[in-house]
Amino acid sequence: MTLTPVLSSYWDQPSSWTLDTYRRHDGYQALDKALSMAPDDVIVLVKDSGLRGRGGAGFPTGQKWSFIPQERSPRSDQKAQGDEGAGAKPHYLVINADESEPGTCKDMPLMMATPHVLIEGAIIAAYAIRARHAFIYVRGEVVPVLRRLQVAVAEAYDAGYLGKNVGGSGFDVDLIVHAGAGAYICGEETALLDSLEGRRGQPRLRPPFPAVAGLYACPTVVNNVESIASVPAVVRGGVDWFKSMGSEKSPGFTLYSLSGHVTRPGQYEAPLGVTLRELLDCAGGIRAGHELKFWTPGGSSTPLLTAEHLDVPLDYENVAKAGSMLGTKALQIFDETTCVVRAVRRWTQFYAHESCGKCTPCREGTYWLAQIYARLEEGSGGQADIDKLLDISDAINGKSFCALGDGAASPILSSVKHFRDEYLAHLDGGCPFDPYASMLEVPEGAGV
Repeated sequence: MTLTPVLSSYWDQPSSWTLDTYRRHDGYQALDKALSMAPDDVIVLVKDSGLRGRGGAGFPTGQKWSFIPQERSPRSDQKAQGDEGAGAKPHYLVINADESEPGTCKDMPLMMATPHVLIEGAIIAAYAIRARHAFIYVRGEVVPVLRRLQVAVAEAYDAGYLGKNVGGSGFDVDLIVHAGAGAYICGEETALLDSLEGRRGQPRLRPPFPAVAGLYACPTVVNNVESIASVPAVVRGGVDWFKSMGSEKSPGFTLYSLSGHVTRPGQYEAPLGVTLRELLDCAGGIRAGHELKFWTPGGSSTPLLTAEHLDVPLDYENVAKAGSMLGTKALQIFDETTCVVRAVRRWTQFYAHESCGKCTPCREGTYWLAQIYARLEEGSGGQADIDKLLDISDAINGKSFCALGDGAASPILSSVKHFRDEYLAHLDGGCPFDPYASMLEVPEGAGV
């Protein structure tokens, strides 16, 4: 298996985050190319490339951009700025950098290592959808990332890539870096928009969708960091180059985040459709003396998979066929020393804590799931508790206001499906695993 370092091609170089380094690696060449095109042609290019959203759902990026209503004014000389026409609402671009899910760790290193690739992608996307303002909504706890982004944005303004008349094209755009307050729910796009407007972050009822009434009730595109950061490479390399990687329905390159009981945890950029077996070969395999027990293909909110799924192609279609979701490609690897009940309990506690409380299934369901897991681990649970876990998860899954409820239910349903015997073992005296077993051995290279 061959890795395809595009976004990560020079992360390890000195001062990779500076404008000078970015320019030495073809930085802002894609912007020059995009500005020479009509905005609609940029949208068509991204749509034809097949680039899919890298934030979890995998929705086609260009198609999402095309949902923005593109009203025209009578003036034929207007390329992007003011194309909305008289009385039309402004358009906004919002980049979701509120990376908060357990196991997901690709956007933060990307912004730390190469913030300018995100900025260039944001300018191109704003130009394509005719947006005058773009926002990067960053999780507030990651202060180093915030500082680095702010410095990079200032560099881009000084160089004329942001502000008035970008590249002499007549296109104006401002980019604002906004710090959230540390709520997982704000990773949901409509809750993010409410937070960005200064309100409590809670999901909105849809329709209307953000493309029609998003930020400040105006047409808005919300994209993930990696989705936008991939745009310059798509524009620069072209459709055929991008489609030469990955699969037919899931083309291109992406970042796979390997963590947990693996010899060399880290970011591995590879074509979509690579298998976990191939990625583990690159990462030195499971830590010495142990074997794979279960893993997540896309963070804690995706159904668990087991060793029998090692050769499932990691693209959107094949992972779905295997009964899970590709999500954010956060591959959390767990060996045989891990208690699956304890692992899922920790995630359940997280979702119970982070539920915004707006809808009853999620607010009440996640609370009671956490109580049942406490009984199971303490050895005071019964067979009825396992059945109740499934009943409550079914009452949450697909019935809550947003996907947080689905994310809480997915690992529970899948773990009981694959490891029912382990749940039953907890009914007789509590957890049969040594709670410190997985802490005794540290994989070589961990923490690097």
